Amino acid sequence: MKESGNRRWIRPALILGLIYCLDGLVFGMFAGWSKSPLTVTAWRLAAWLTCAVLFVVHIWYEHYQFHNSPGKTALHASFAAAIGAFGLAVAANIHALFVSSANQLMLGLSLVIWPLLTAVPAFIAAFVITYMFRHFYKRDLGK
Repeated sequence: MKESGNRRWIRPALILGLIYCLDGLVFGMFAGWSKSPLTVTAWRLAAWLTCAVLFVVHIWYEHYQFHNSPGKTALHASFAAAIGAFGLAVAANIHALFVSSANQLMLGLSLVIWPLLTAVPAFIAAFVITYMFRHFYKRDLGK
């Protein structure tokens, strides 16, 4: 069955959201095993860089493969980032069940707050990056 043109962005966004979440969990685990603060910082930087590369590739894919507007591209990329943040919030809540956690209310709120705090700047960044892609693409066509 062929996927509808209006919903073809959902699968890549969900997959990338899952990858963002796994990226945070795996690199966070490596950072937790590290002995020195420098190594912890290196693992966290590696997590950030891999997510940043995936984010830009997702924007490129949305813009050039689907020919979406900057607004749609930004919405889809920020949705993927929000899914990743939601996954991390779920993981934090599950982790809290096995350790003594003093603030269950804040952990519960993290299920809403973390995706919002991730999606809003991701939307703005994706919008700007899409306009940059559009500008360079038009300049390349003019040559």
